[in-house]
Amino acid sequence: MDRFFTRISTGVASAVGQPWAFVLALISILFWAVSGPLFGFSDTWQLVVNTSTTIITFLMVFIIQNSQNRDAAAMQAKLDELIRAIDAARNQFIGIEHMTEQELEEIRATLEKEVGQEKMKDHRSGPGSVRRLIKRF
Repeated sequence: MDRFFTRISTGVASAVGQPWAFVLALISILFWAVSGPLFGFSDTWQLVVNTSTTIITFLMVFIIQNSQNRDAAAMQAKLDELIRAIDAARNQFIGIEHMTEQELEEIRATLEKEVGQEKMKDHRSGPGSVRRLIKRF
């Protein structure tokens, strides 16, 4: 079941992410809008687009969430491998994505404090170097 859903969600996410999918959706909406006078702008005419867009949106939420979950898991695995492979990296960071929001915030604050202390040791760091970097872009 997982493989089947993964194949379907990957295919659908890839297809709807293409420009032609947007053009098809735009043409559908334009066709619906132009057909309004033909149907007298009836409640049924409005219900068609409301129901269609609601169903498509409902289904796309699951497709997009599945794609994002897989992308995030793959990214975490790659980052974990980099941390593991680099001798100077701290292996304690592997798997921190499973921690609570508060625990992650404490880690972030500690890292920012460490970086701030390192900046004071390294005279080349600081606002000037950041400004020079930004000017490059």
